Amino acid sequence: MKIQQIYTNCMSHAAYYLYSNNQCAIFDPLRDTQIYMDLAKEDKAEVKYVFETHFHADFVSGHLDLQKKCNAEIVFGPTANPGYQAIIAKDDQVFHVGDVKVKVLHTPGHTMESVTYLIIDPDDKPYCIITGDTLFIGDVGRPDLVQLVNSELTSEILAGHLFDSLRQKIMPLPDDLIVYPNHGAGSACGKNLSKETFDTLGNQKKTNYALDMQLSREGFISVLLNGLSKAPGYFPSNVLLNIKGYDPLADIITKANRKLGLKELLDLQKEHNAIILDTRSARDFSRGFLKGSIQVGLEGSFALWVGDLINGIQTPILLVCDKDTNVEVITRLSRVGYDNVLGYLEGPLDNYQLDLNSLEELKQICPTKFLSTTWPSDTIVLDVRNKSEFDKGHLDHSINIALNQLEEQLHYLSKDKDILVYCQGGYRSTIACSILKRYGYSRVIDIKGGYQKLSQKDAISCCSAIGCSK
Repeated sequence: MKIQQIYTNCMSHAAYYLYSNNQCAIFDPLRDTQIYMDLAKEDKAEVKYVFETHFHADFVSGHLDLQKKCNAEIVFGPTANPGYQAIIAKDDQVFHVGDVKVKVLHTPGHTMESVTYLIIDPDDKPYCIITGDTLFIGDVGRPDLVQLVNSELTSEILAGHLFDSLRQKIMPLPDDLIVYPNHGAGSACGKNLSKETFDTLGNQKKTNYALDMQLSREGFISVLLNGLSKAPGYFPSNVLLNIKGYDPLADIITKANRKLGLKELLDLQKEHNAIILDTRSARDFSRGFLKGSIQVGLEGSFALWVGDLINGIQTPILLVCDKDTNVEVITRLSRVGYDNVLGYLEGPLDNYQLDLNSLEELKQICPTKFLSTTWPSDTIVLDVRNKSEFDKGHLDHSINIALNQLEEQLHYLSKDKDILVYCQGGYRSTIACSILKRYGYSRVIDIKGGYQKLSQKDAISCCSAIGCSK
């Protein structure tokens, strides 16, 4: 028996590959399925099943492509009703992958069809649980997402189901079981996810707040619902794609992988009212970008931020990207259902004859220069981190508007004042500056390196007008 976690950092996502005796199964795959097929080819294994823990909200699953390419059977938990052929498993039903047993434990709460898969090794010993979004390391799945597509299932109802699932189905299992969840830190599917991507169930019983046996049902529901952040807007669309089905990824790449000239891109932008998405680095973007562009760098949690900031997965998108990254960009967008890419312009922009009216620059400043400068008293210092980050430490006199709330709270900012923007490491601040520029805030300055540079002792010591509060 072999089980392998395939973790994709930019998505905070874990899929799993299970192999035994020339057969294999994939659990919760991403839409780009080649990595799983390569593993099966290496082991000379038949892909027998694609096991889904639930209808995912934060990514488009690769189950349908694997079904078509490998003739694999898709398995969902009880109550699932997909718009395509799949096995709807019963609670406690057992599937065989080679000499390994996969037992279905119905664990509703995150969603009603959610299941946990208990993997039983060839010696008939329970080995691990693949928990999806039911149980994370340090947290459990949020119970408010189903409301986005079914208003009758309230957060309180689902939280109650989750309490029962944890107490009745998961916590009685052996302590030495390995817990393999669907996500780690950075995912919006929970509020306290650990950076660790697996653990023993016994240790989670000791350290995970949601498994505290002292919590009553009512106390559990109260704790679970407290402090939930706003769910990204693309989640309901991804759920529906996973329920109803979607076009093959190869078709999406073929359609979108269209190299454009500058005039063609600008004409398409006007014709389709498309968003220009610049995926280059903050450094290259700041030196020159097309007016109205939104910058989301490919080096970070690219797809998740696009999903959080671009409203509607059918929005027409035109790309500006570095050489030879176009297919990767299109693939990452497809992971969250943004399939309406009209084409791409390949950087650098120096290669094109640009009308000055079409080009802008973004001023950037290093932390030392920022802190050693005496700024006018009406200067706006904008912290675009989440509130929890802001509360742990921030610059004196800064205001906090989280990046995913910036567009709806622009009215708090003035176009007649300098706006200095920072985040934790510099990735989000450049995105925020591009949004501000797009809405006509011309006096924007990006603080490079973010709070992690600003809060260093040598930087704090040279602070004059604006300090650091910890």
